[in-house]
Amino acid sequence: MRTLVAQDGAVRVIETPDPEPGPGQVRIRVEAAAVNPIDLITASGALPDYGLTPRLEAYALGWDVAGVVDRAGAGVTAVRPGERVIGLSDRLTDRPKAQSDLVVLDEAAVAPAPAGVAAPEASTLPLNALTAVQALDLAGLDKGETLLVTGAAGGLGGYLVELAAARGIRVAAVAAPGDEPLVRGFGAEWFIPRGADLAATVRAVVPGGVDGLVDAAVAGLPALDAVRNGGAFVAVAAGQAPLPLRGIRVSTVFVRADADQLFDVTKLAEAGLLTTRVAGTYPLERAAEAYERLRGGGLRGRLVLLP
Repeated sequence: MRTLVAQDGAVRVIETPDPEPGPGQVRIRVEAAAVNPIDLITASGALPDYGLTPRLEAYALGWDVAGVVDRAGAGVTAVRPGERVIGLSDRLTDRPKAQSDLVVLDEAAVAPAPAGVAAPEASTLPLNALTAVQALDLAGLDKGETLLVTGAAGGLGGYLVELAAARGIRVAAVAAPGDEPLVRGFGAEWFIPRGADLAATVRAVVPGGVDGLVDAAVAGLPALDAVRNGGAFVAVAAGQAPLPLRGIRVSTVFVRADADQLFDVTKLAEAGLLTTRVAGTYPLERAAEAYERLRGGGLRGRLVLLP
């Protein structure tokens, strides 16, 4: 089978033996695999610099998968061969990962795909929606409290706004000026144009500062001033969390596969409460082009590889 790997700063498709599922695992025939910023970091060889992996000769690529279970290991009960699923390949050193013809995942990392959602769109859900769910859980906000989301027009930021709004949390969203209609459509109550004096602008509409912040744009320390004393700040990138000044609870979300949460995400997508966005599709053999396009920035939605 074919699988995508990063080696010496380049991505290439190689041939490998078909993987076989062990007990509690399923093998998925991949229909679509989204490309995410973490894939760019992996492809650059920078993961060891963040203390996330040992230094390896090559890294397999891809976190998000939508496809069909074609084989199940002993003890699997939640999904069956022939069933459409989505899943998250969350171990950085696994080979192969999701950007392949076939991928093996633990049963606990997959859930039935959302009905009525095409595979490319479904493949944009696992990494970003689970990160959003787990970041909001870390923030620990209650209904009626206020949340600031940086990078609110991005793949992660959009899901953060929608999921927070679904929980009854009042959202202030930071994005480029032209993205205001988009993020308000996600459920943002306040819009903060990117490039403004963030803390001052936020505090002008939310006196005293917001109760929590999820920093999807990796704004870092300047964004901390928008949070009230004793509030919550959730970073989404390793090594990017500021110091916990003014009693603010600072944490970093490290996403994990969770079948129950992924099932909840699929139901929200089926109900139209999560907006899947595909910026373009590429066959697996043109993956290098997709990576280059993502590196150029400016996308609204995810690029998706189609094996």
